[in-house]
Amino acid sequence: MTEHTLKQFDTELQELRGKVLRLGGVVERQITQAMTALANADLALCEQVISTDHEVNRLEVEIDEDCVHIIAKRQPAARDLRMIMTVIKTITDLERIGDEAKKIAKKTRAMYSGDLTYVPRIELRHSADTVVSMLRQSLDAFARDDCSVAAEVARRDKEVNAEFKAGMRQLITFMMEDPRTISRALELLFIAKSIERIGDHAKNISEYVVYMEKGRDVRHLGLAGLEREMLKD
Repeated sequence: MTEHTLKQFDTELQELRGKVLRLGGVVERQITQAMTALANADLALCEQVISTDHEVNRLEVEIDEDCVHIIAKRQPAARDLRMIMTVIKTITDLERIGDEAKKIAKKTRAMYSGDLTYVPRIELRHSADTVVSMLRQSLDAFARDDCSVAAEVARRDKEVNAEFKAGMRQLITFMMEDPRTISRALELLFIAKSIERIGDHAKNISEYVVYMEKGRDVRHLGLAGLEREMLKD
């Protein structure tokens, strides 16, 4: 490619990266709003989170089409091709994060639309804050071509998983002690599971960055294997 064409290609890749970060910002806002709606029994905010799903889907399709266009037009190789493949995988996880945020909003709406007498109280805010932080870390790593955070994100994901299991046990106890809480406890269990799944998707994104930078697929190595991989040149 000529120097002029190379500059155009670089511009296209930067614009692609910017769109991914924009999509990341939208889904991060969805999570935050969904958790605020849960904390405040805000049904109007639930509807806002649910309606944002259309924007998330539109951006995912737009970015996907951009990737196909660049591959067909530029025929990228090596790291440029890995970068585009990373984008395709990342936007899939971001769209699924948006779906989980929408689920939280829908379950919150269902839970607060009826009698609130038997709503159990469990701590979900800490896990939600953690997964939002993990998402920011992963997207920042993508923006800066920095794969060094992948192991830390994986460690935090294990913490989120442990908190989910603890919350599940707590909810089961509520349901066993008072069957009247079963309906609301199940809604909270689905919400807790959505938070845990968001953490999984954030971890996936950080692992894609490793692939982009090192050319190695680390998705199924586990934490110990990932830590060893990070020590390699």
